[in-house]
Amino acid sequence: MNIFGRGRRKGNGSNGNGAVIWMKDIRKVYGAGKVHVEALRGIDLAIAKGEFVAIVGPSGSGKSTLMNLIGCLDTPSGGEYELAGQPVEGLDPNALADIRNRRVGFVFQSFNLLPAITAFENVEMPLLLGGVPKRQRRRRGTELLERVDLADRSHHKPAELSGGQLQRVAIARAMAMDPDILLADEPTGNLDTSSGGDIMSLFSALHETGRTILVVTHDKALSRRASRVVEIRDGLIESDQKSATDSSPPA
Repeated sequence: MNIFGRGRRKGNGSNGNGAVIWMKDIRKVYGAGKVHVEALRGIDLAIAKGEFVAIVGPSGSGKSTLMNLIGCLDTPSGGEYELAGQPVEGLDPNALADIRNRRVGFVFQSFNLLPAITAFENVEMPLLLGGVPKRQRRRRGTELLERVDLADRSHHKPAELSGGQLQRVAIARAMAMDPDILLADEPTGNLDTSSGGDIMSLFSALHETGRTILVVTHDKALSRRASRVVEIRDGLIESDQKSATDSSPPA
């Protein structure tokens, strides 16, 4: 079921291969001198529009560091990165913040909702920060909560919602600015099996509309939903394979 009502999105970045995410020799070093940690040691990665990619690997492998760089929450120590055809390295903090709000939707294991405001106001927040007029914010927020089956909980605060409902609000919020990519960090990690299954179904529905999705996960059931699985180990890509269930359009 196409609950998000969109066709597949197409287009080419300046990298020339249609990749919405393009990385070349990405490195990330924490610390300096003799005391430093190489979290990423030369990552080459290209992700096309409409792909659903699971990033997996053991704790300390570098997968969360990679996710933070993709989402412009951090900057690489070296290498080249283009997001939707725009070079990212060297941008100032204000430019990175603008990219995060307009190009990337985030979903976190701990939901990261503001506790003092309602579900609707949480979904509306990126639109408010993006300068979207009030009438459009109201229409978009209402539409998104309806699409995640939470219209009847729109005026409830996070403390009044279950874990599964909180994550659905977080997904609606992540979609508010119609981002190029949706990044999810262990989105089912704090949920019971039933709620986790509902969230996995939501991601599958988003993928069916052509949305580009990257998920960092230890959940094998969720990674099996992806069209591609990238395994990270010791700061390097160990394997990068299409899923047997891949339904992505041809490049």
